[in-house]
Amino acid sequence: MDEQAAGQEAGQDCVLCPPLRFRLNAMADLPGAPAVLAADDDFFLMPDLAPLVEGHVLLVTARHLQCAGAFGKGLWAKAWQWRHRVARVYRAAYGSDDLLMFEHGPGTPQGGGACIDHAHWHLLPARAGVRSVRAVLEERGLHGTAATRDAVRAHFGTGHSYLLVEEEGEATVHPGDGVPSQFLRWAARNVYDQDAGGRAWRWQESFGLPGSRTRFLHTLGDLRAALAAAHQDEGEEEVSAA
Repeated sequence: MDEQAAGQEAGQDCVLCPPLRFRLNAMADLPGAPAVLAADDDFFLMPDLAPLVEGHVLLVTARHLQCAGAFGKGLWAKAWQWRHRVARVYRAAYGSDDLLMFEHGPGTPQGGGACIDHAHWHLLPARAGVRSVRAVLEERGLHGTAATRDAVRAHFGTGHSYLLVEEEGEATVHPGDGVPSQFLRWAARNVYDQDAGGRAWRWQESFGLPGSRTRFLHTLGDLRAALAAAHQDEGEEEVSAA
């Protein structure tokens, strides 16, 4: 199963595909295309529309694929290159390249806690001293295995949803069939803010509100500056190596 076979035609209602890609940003009075931090032919990086914390970004496929379980070898490798690039940007912005990455991988439409059937990874700067998202999954009997490309594709290829988590440099894939909508957003909200109580975690409940808009704009400003700093550092390293 290659990327073309694993993909699907974008529906008219996919909010991560043209022409609707930035419609929700406009509804929240937030920048759309100008908020794309970086892009190439396969991916683009932008702040999450309703960030759980400052620095929360989405790595989104440029074309319509259901999830990372549909990636071929080249796209899978490139996604991880982007993940490492985000880590460097976090180091420039926040002083540490530690991060949390997660994905709801829908094996069926909106399965696995997904609310958008278009491949995207959530990336957040890690916080010291918080509980592990992976531990939350394990406590609920959602036991994981090493998240190789083959392991992730095995879930997706047999019609099963999955939960992909990377933290402390370890990536694991967990069964995701039947989990509540936006389950990993809920888990991340709780481990990052254990006093959150009933505070909203679903993006639909917070996007456009003042706190959410502030986190979006701070993320955009901080990471745009950090990208420039990281790019300068990379250029200096290339000169030194030469």
